[in-house]
Amino acid sequence: MKKQSNASLLLGAAFLMATSAIGPGFLTQTTVFTETLLASFGFVILISIIIDIGAQMNIWRIIAVSEKRAQDIANDVLPGLGYFLAALIVMGGLAFNIGNIAGAGLGTNVIFGISPEMGALLSGILAIGIFLVKEAGRLMDRFTQILGFVMIGLTLYVMFTAQPPVGEAVVKTFAPDKIDILAIITLVGGTVGGYITFAGGHRLIDAGIKGKEALPEVTKSSVSAIGIASIMRIFLFLAALGVVSQGLALDPSNPPASVFQLAAGNIGYKIFGVVMWAAAITSVVGAAYTSVSFIRTLSPAVEKYHKWVIVGFIAISTFVFVLIGKPVKILVLVGSLNGLILPIALGVMLIAAYKTKIVGDYKHPLWMTIFGLIIVIAMSYMGIYSLINGIPELFK
Repeated sequence: MKKQSNASLLLGAAFLMATSAIGPGFLTQTTVFTETLLASFGFVILISIIIDIGAQMNIWRIIAVSEKRAQDIANDVLPGLGYFLAALIVMGGLAFNIGNIAGAGLGTNVIFGISPEMGALLSGILAIGIFLVKEAGRLMDRFTQILGFVMIGLTLYVMFTAQPPVGEAVVKTFAPDKIDILAIITLVGGTVGGYITFAGGHRLIDAGIKGKEALPEVTKSSVSAIGIASIMRIFLFLAALGVVSQGLALDPSNPPASVFQLAAGNIGYKIFGVVMWAAAITSVVGAAYTSVSFIRTLSPAVEKYHKWVIVGFIAISTFVFVLIGKPVKILVLVGSLNGLILPIALGVMLIAAYKTKIVGDYKHPLWMTIFGLIIVIAMSYMGIYSLINGIPELFK
């Protein structure tokens, strides 16, 4: 029985991370970049997958081997840094969750025709319900797995109806017409940035999959999580490419919806509703769970009542959206700050990997360290760049 539960926990962690990555922003970014870069966007996806794997493998392995969550590792490296990281993650998680709840409202609006606010409220209640169950962790794993399969399956269907030029996409993936650095950063930030990479890493710690002996499984789970998110990204890219290649224009107010609609008609539009809702609600669950996992060890009260803190987290995001709407400027700001979380967190992990008081006698592979350092430098540059460019936007 133990083997079965371990395998299902590893798959659960992979799906929690992947479905946290696949949210409303993921759908929009993938579609918009496909429209501008066409088949060359394949190259951006390829590079971002390589970076994602390098970042996530490093982070999950060091979390597993130290048997601690990221904020505690950060405090061990530099006292106080864990609190700073937790603050960034919680702020980001809360703001993104408002966007996720908005996406869930949009999805229900497309499926049932109810108002986005009403849909957001019902979706928020459903997400809260998951954490009120005794076996919340297991239910969360199941929920994200089922909806993950649903999203990928439906997008695959739409991709086939869109008849994309697959040959051209393959060629341009390795020999692009143009290389868009900003697109690469955006994709990496949207896949492993902010709280997302820690969704799975912390889930494994909670489930007791940790220590040196668990490393092969943890490594495999970290790579399959990127694989799941990337399959979704590739299917959506090809669907959008098929539509755009036919010379059809996407609706700028809702690009992903028009891909689904133009590819598969009214059924496609309903499918978009389901995919949007599934993408949004799984991200609500992942963001709430992970953000709270960052403050659990920093306060005994949060540790004791962590389920209720998660419930409060989802409730706040839901009420802000229902009462105020989507805080566009806050989302821009948090998006810019979000770019800094990955380089800080990954940098901390790489330092921690060489501190025996944190990882014991574990030896971190040199190639992973070098790979990780390159990502830290590149993402710091990008993060600062997006921050400098993002902040002035707020005062316009």
